[in-house]
Amino acid sequence: MNHPYFQQLNRTLQSYKRAVPSLLIDLDRLDQNLDTFQKSIRPEIDFRIVVKSLPSIPLLDYVMEKTSTNRLMVFHQPFLSTLAHHYGDKITILLGKPMPVQTTRYFYESLDTQSAFQPRQQLQWLIDTETRLRQYLELAQQFQQKLLINLEIDIGLHRGGFGDLKALRTVLQLIATHSEYLTFSGFMGYDPHVAALPKALRSPQKSFRLANHFYKSCIDLVKTDFPELWQDGLTFNGAGSPTLAFHQHDSSILNEVAAGSALVKPTHFDIPTLAHYVPACFIATPILKKMQGTTLPLLEKLKGVLNVWKPAFKQSYFIYGGYWKADFCYPPKTSINTIFGPSTNQSMINTAAKVDLNVDDFVFLRPTQSEFVFLQFGDILAIRNGKVVDHWKVLQN
Repeated sequence: MNHPYFQQLNRTLQSYKRAVPSLLIDLDRLDQNLDTFQKSIRPEIDFRIVVKSLPSIPLLDYVMEKTSTNRLMVFHQPFLSTLAHHYGDKITILLGKPMPVQTTRYFYESLDTQSAFQPRQQLQWLIDTETRLRQYLELAQQFQQKLLINLEIDIGLHRGGFGDLKALRTVLQLIATHSEYLTFSGFMGYDPHVAALPKALRSPQKSFRLANHFYKSCIDLVKTDFPELWQDGLTFNGAGSPTLAFHQHDSSILNEVAAGSALVKPTHFDIPTLAHYVPACFIATPILKKMQGTTLPLLEKLKGVLNVWKPAFKQSYFIYGGYWKADFCYPPKTSINTIFGPSTNQSMINTAAKVDLNVDDFVFLRPTQSEFVFLQFGDILAIRNGKVVDHWKVLQN
């Protein structure tokens, strides 16, 4: 990203109606990532949007329209309730993590009885243990509500789920025995983070093959031993942004991939498997104060020494906020003053010695992740051609 890009954003934000820390999404860059994504997945694989990575209904609308999907993956009950109310019968949802049964109970108790959203057809609950499945069975019996059950299988991430066929057989039998309350809807397996594993331990290709083999064994178990549970339209979900590239080939057993972060590419996703994606989200925050030199509490007498010892200390700035899960990207070599420390109120920053900023200029950061960070700034500012074209509300916790 060259300097003119951020200089244009700086001019745009200086003329915007207010100057506060803001989360920006560049729609041109988002479009580029969407194009990259759609070219990289096989036509027969469905796409499920990870809501926690793109937590805004207008943003979800934008991505759903561009990718022709109505499939969402949700990790948070308040988001689940909001989306069910907002979209009604227009979406399907797969939970991305198992929910405590009391949370599931609350969802049903708070669901509008007039809602067009029909959980028994549109909502797959994720189950990771036999104990949790029995809790959900009891809940289904109490509510006289049939539940779609997707089983989490441990294919290598080792963050829970069914890791052997014996345990899996037990819960499949339980579902089959109580078919009036439980419907098997598929599997979800988190890929091992093969893109981040040291290759000396195991090659990414081998990790993928092992994960794919166990996933296939789980599917075969249903086909051969539980034909009454088999149906068209079962969900075999997996992947995630870091491992999308491994599912481009016919060897992948999945019929659905989940992703979200790749489309906006925060810094934690600057990895080889996503090299063709571009950063599309930024934090912009204004400079409140400009200081000649850097004066630190209790070290006032050392100001001259510090400024000689570290040329970046020749000028210092205080920005609006600054203590976010984010890395400075413009101006280059900008950083929080480590002695002064970060602040959620005003953070002191230093820049390269040749950089000359002024009060009301903006500095720019890249979030390290999109989940949670996107929720900290109020409305997202949608940018196209360097201009603010819309503002999008985020989901509420």
